[in-house]
Amino acid sequence: MGGVPGAAATSFLDLSELNHHATFRRDVAILYVPGLLQTEEYARAVFSGRVPELTHEELEVRVRHRMESQRVTVPYELVIHEAALRIRVADRATTRTQLMKLLELSEADAITVRVIPFDLDGFARAASTMTYLGGPVPKLDTVVRDVPHGSAFIDSEAQLSAFRTRFRKVEEVSLDRERSRDFINRLAKEL
Repeated sequence: MGGVPGAAATSFLDLSELNHHATFRRDVAILYVPGLLQTEEYARAVFSGRVPELTHEELEVRVRHRMESQRVTVPYELVIHEAALRIRVADRATTRTQLMKLLELSEADAITVRVIPFDLDGFARAASTMTYLGGPVPKLDTVVRDVPHGSAFIDSEAQLSAFRTRFRKVEEVSLDRERSRDFINRLAKEL
C-alpha cells in the first residue's frame, strides 16, 4: 500500500494538485522550514513530532511523499522567520544540513528566500504561516493554512486580497535576498 494513510490523504492530494497547477508560490514560515525545501531528516523529525503519533508506516509514507513532491517549477518566494531557522526539530547536524540546503536552493533563479530576524521591527505583520499558490487565473488562487485537524484551503477573493496584502507587508519587513543568504550562512556556522 503506497498511499497516504487516513484522512491526510485528501489533504496531501489537494495540495499536490494545487502545486502542480500553480503559476507561482509564496510561503511565510514562522516555526518550520516549508516542506518544499526540507531535507529528508528534517521532514522525518517534523512528522515524528505530530500528535497523535504516526505509525512507522505512516511516517515513512509522509516523508517519501514530501521528498517526491519537492520540485520547484514556478517562481517561489519564501519569507522565513529566524525562529524557523533556529528551532532544532532534531539535532545540530540536522539543523545545519537543513540550513545548508536552504542556502543551496536559494541560489536558484526561481527561488527567493528572505529572512525576518528577531531584531527587525514590524514582526506583527508576519505573525502567521501561510502558503499562497497562484492559479492559472487569479480566481483560482488558493491559500493553504495549517490548522489543528490538517489544512484549510482558502479561495474567496476577499480573503485572498487580505493574504496578498499580508505577504507584501511581510516582504517589507524582511531582509533582502543577499542579506538573507548571509544571515542563514552565519547561523549555519554557529552550529
